[in-house]
Amino acid sequence: MDSYLIGFDVGSSSIKAALVNADTRMIVQVTHYPEVEMGVISHFPGWAEQHPETWWENLCIASRQLLEKSGVRAEHIKSIGISYQMHGLVLLGENNEVLRPSIIWSDSRGVEIGRKAFADLGKEKCYAHLLNSPGNFTLSKLKWVLDNEPEIYNKLKKFVLPGDYIALKMTGEICTTVSGISEGVYWDFKNECVAQFLLDYFGIDRSKVADIVPTFSDQGKLLNEPAGQLGLKPGTPVSYRAGDQPNNALSLNVFNPGEIAATGGTSGVVYAVVDHPVYDKQSRINGFAHVNHTSHDPRIGLLLCINGAGSQYSWLKKEISNNGTTYEDMERMVSQVPVSSEGLRVIPFGNGAERILDNKVLGSHIINLHFNRHSRAHFYRAALEGIAFSFIYGMEILNSMGIESKVIRVGNDNLFQSGVFSTTISAITGCKIEVIETTGAAGAASASGVAIGAYATAEEALSGVKVAKVYDEADISGEYRGAYEIWKSDLEKLLL
Repeated sequence: MDSYLIGFDVGSSSIKAALVNADTRMIVQVTHYPEVEMGVISHFPGWAEQHPETWWENLCIASRQLLEKSGVRAEHIKSIGISYQMHGLVLLGENNEVLRPSIIWSDSRGVEIGRKAFADLGKEKCYAHLLNSPGNFTLSKLKWVLDNEPEIYNKLKKFVLPGDYIALKMTGEICTTVSGISEGVYWDFKNECVAQFLLDYFGIDRSKVADIVPTFSDQGKLLNEPAGQLGLKPGTPVSYRAGDQPNNALSLNVFNPGEIAATGGTSGVVYAVVDHPVYDKQSRINGFAHVNHTSHDPRIGLLLCINGAGSQYSWLKKEISNNGTTYEDMERMVSQVPVSSEGLRVIPFGNGAERILDNKVLGSHIINLHFNRHSRAHFYRAALEGIAFSFIYGMEILNSMGIESKVIRVGNDNLFQSGVFSTTISAITGCKIEVIETTGAAGAASASGVAIGAYATAEEALSGVKVAKVYDEADISGEYRGAYEIWKSDLEKLLL
């Protein structure tokens, strides 16, 4: 009888779930829930919150739907893997209850807190120990709670990341990983421990930090009640967890120096792996412990993040397109418009603070719109080009750090499904783009097989990934590069 592995990807838009056959390594079934994007609470400009309980409720529905569609029985599922939206903050009280809505990754209220900490502690210390500025990450968000909601902080037992919360709901165990702590920017890479100096600076008690477990390990067993809610068997181990971008890289078999993964979901990300601590002196690129990082064999994931990516394109679909228009319809319309969208340009940074722009909240901008010339199709293409150009702008920063690659691996479930988008990036960068038939949920499922002995290594678990499509374009006429340079000039004027 075949054995199966299940994986969940807890995004800010939806919950994805996947089943993988442990023996063949083939993806058996993938589903997601809800059908429409989960809402984000924004009481003030720059704020972004979600209820953790909503993640759990939707994950349970996705799990039951997955089992129903696949026909796989719960007793044949041997392990659980979790991928999750990075940098979020979940606060737990004495009885593991959630004390307030989660402050999620796209929330920018911690920007000034992180900036002040960076100035007070000094660039040298922060870069040497954290590889980053404290920035707008998890610990800075917790400091905001301490300063602005002391009554909440006083009830706090532990603070955790979104994936840690989901694992807690499954197992009753509160724990996290080195990779997770590093994404919250409170891991001390120099001393290989929690960054006590940063906790002390913020006035945060060390006891509030969750216990650390290995990324690939038995992290707790599924309890009876949550097993019933999920449709799974009690006792099934949770044996892997990682933030969505390290996990996306894992899903694409990106583990080693020189390998690059990218994704174009709600946010856009380029993720390059190196084998030594490295940092960007302006903190536009962030370094985190990759899933296979160890102190004796470092693996650092350099993460370039663009907030204004898929969120912009989904906004256009929702607010600008006709009812019933699909992304496939938009792609057909876009393909009829020439490169550079006949002069219409879109700056896509309308989803909060942008790290590659020194945490500026620039907003989205429409440039050179002509009412008698430009249609919806022009708007769609200009938006896609603007997102692609923001990727290229960020990759130029990576290049300045000595990070170059000839190949970028991407999943086939986001903006890279668009031929226009992928061709634009390939043409300007000269990189071959390999589109892989996988998802983050499937990668998490496969990775969960390592700790239970189904595979010897994570590389073995993901060795079966297949290339579905390749974009390998040459900008012979220079029209893509020319369009990018005009867009880049627009951006630099806005940054003055």
